[in-house]
Amino acid sequence: MAKKPTSATDSAESTASQAAQSTADSATAKSTAEKATTKKAAATKVDPREAQIAALKQQLDQKDDQLLRTQAELVNMQNRFKKEQASIIKYDGQTLAKDVLPVLDNLERALATAATDETAKQLKKGVEMVYGHLQEALKKNSVTEVPADGEKFDPNVHQAVQTVPADKDHPAETVVQVLQKGYLFKDRTLRPAMVVVAQ
Repeated sequence: MAKKPTSATDSAESTASQAAQSTADSATAKSTAEKATTKKAAATKVDPREAQIAALKQQLDQKDDQLLRTQAELVNMQNRFKKEQASIIKYDGQTLAKDVLPVLDNLERALATAATDETAKQLKKGVEMVYGHLQEALKKNSVTEVPADGEKFDPNVHQAVQTVPADKDHPAETVVQVLQKGYLFKDRTLRPAMVVVAQ
């Protein structure tokens, strides 16, 4: 007949059983945690091919940006070149026209001189013909005289070298006398007119 266990023995066995169960649970939990860590590490590990693809995409984006910037710069350069070329074509001949103006002035002075004898009159007639042809050639090439005498003073085309008091015939800020003619080349002032202005 088996010996009936005492309460102390039961208590010891129960404690041992609980300790064994706790150890088993702890081992299971540790194993589960290790498995989870391994899975996480496997998930975190990046595929080398994906990393290479990402790097190539970044490089491609950078190249696309550089290409767009270069194209924009080329368009701007072309526009500037066209604008400069149009300006050069439009104002081609400006230097020549400006150099001819003193010749025109000298011809005008020669024509202002009185001719006393027949030879001088014939010479003056020849100067008049040269002066007329030169004026015609300048007009054909868009060189025109600046309107000045009696006009309102305009600092863009007039250069005031002297002032006189205004009167009823010459209101303030009007040109009283032209000392030297001014000329325009298309829409540019080739030479401002030197004038006397009423103040």
